[in-house]
Amino acid sequence: MPRARDPVGVYGAWLRLPSVASVMSPYGIVLGLKLLAVLALAVAGWWHRRRTLGALAAGAPRAFARLITAEIAVLLGAAGLGVALSRTAPPAGPATPLTNAESLLGSPMPAPLDAGRWIGTWSLDTLFLPLALAGAIGYLWGVVRLRKRNDTWPWLRTVSWLIGCALFIWATNGAPGVYGRVLFSMHMVQHMTIATAVPVFLVLGTPITLALRVLRRREDGSRGPREWLLAASRSLLVHVLGHPVVAAGMFVVSMIAFYYTSAFAASLESHTGHVLMTFHFLLTGYLFAEAVVGSDPALSRPPFPMRVLLVMVTFGFHALFAVSMMASTTVFAADWFSALGRTWGSSLLDDQYVGAQIGWLMGEYPILIMAAALVTSWVRADQRERRRFDRREARDDDRELQAYNAYLGRLRDAGLTHRPAPPTMEPRRSRRPEKEHHE
Repeated sequence: MPRARDPVGVYGAWLRLPSVASVMSPYGIVLGLKLLAVLALAVAGWWHRRRTLGALAAGAPRAFARLITAEIAVLLGAAGLGVALSRTAPPAGPATPLTNAESLLGSPMPAPLDAGRWIGTWSLDTLFLPLALAGAIGYLWGVVRLRKRNDTWPWLRTVSWLIGCALFIWATNGAPGVYGRVLFSMHMVQHMTIATAVPVFLVLGTPITLALRVLRRREDGSRGPREWLLAASRSLLVHVLGHPVVAAGMFVVSMIAFYYTSAFAASLESHTGHVLMTFHFLLTGYLFAEAVVGSDPALSRPPFPMRVLLVMVTFGFHALFAVSMMASTTVFAADWFSALGRTWGSSLLDDQYVGAQIGWLMGEYPILIMAAALVTSWVRADQRERRRFDRREARDDDRELQAYNAYLGRLRDAGLTHRPAPPTMEPRRSRRPEKEHHE
């Protein structure tokens, strides 16, 4: 059965309210006020959408200032209530005291991991699940809009995007999300899925191209979603971070720094650290995959031979990193895993060795996907170049071919001591960027 897992620790707070009467305790009252503050912020956002924008259009500039002032006041109040909640003693605990695992995880220790629980264990994450579902629904909405305009969209791109969203949901809500803070091996499954597999499938879905074809261009000089997307994709920050060398360096260096510093333990002990870890490795993996096999506009990509070399070098370093973890005799985040008191499964060091093996193996199948995508893109690029050359030769009556045949004739007639100069080929014109598709 799935269990709701809230990022603000609702389950942990629920454990500290042993009865209905404890809701009226100081701890329960402060907790209720904090939840009301969060709901008030949501209502303020709805009000801003329904009323404030209309008031601004009608010439009431103070409406926005009033709303912002109220939101800041509620936000500061919620932050103050959070501080008060952390300093307020919870009511008398249940008859059975919380275990170390319940105190640290905010939920009971999961059952021993077996084959069935790889698929049947779920813990719904209220942050990552809505994001993944929104990404899948938004993408399908864009595809449907193109179909209604009788525009085509490759079905393979849609399948790739949906696979990426499904893998992200499983990594954050399925067995890796449940056991990732209990077993190092399952943490590595979650990490490698988010950092390598998910980004490759998302990049192959070319979401920016789809968005540019679906979103309307504004003609009044204002900026809408399409204009903001173009500005972000063309920004200096994106170009620097998306540079192939920079993206590959972030992908490798951040992984090494994460496990060999206190960042790994922080991601286990703090939900904020876990969220930052997830977004960081998803972003770095996406930028690296975009530099290698992406086809969305804006980012610059190296020639295909350099892309192949980049993949080989990057995943070569990744393999060395996995081997170094397998040879390590030091348990990462040993204090955390020891404090959980897990009584089933392998020892901490053996589980870490298995996790290092998983990290190595799970870095292989994204390479196969990238290799297949690279070969396909390379072949298609050569075919497009050949078609452009053929069209140019047809317009020029095979001028380059005739010049080369004439050069071969001069070679045949020349003496052994004289070599005629080769024909001067007209330099190829730089390819103009493809026009953006829009309504």
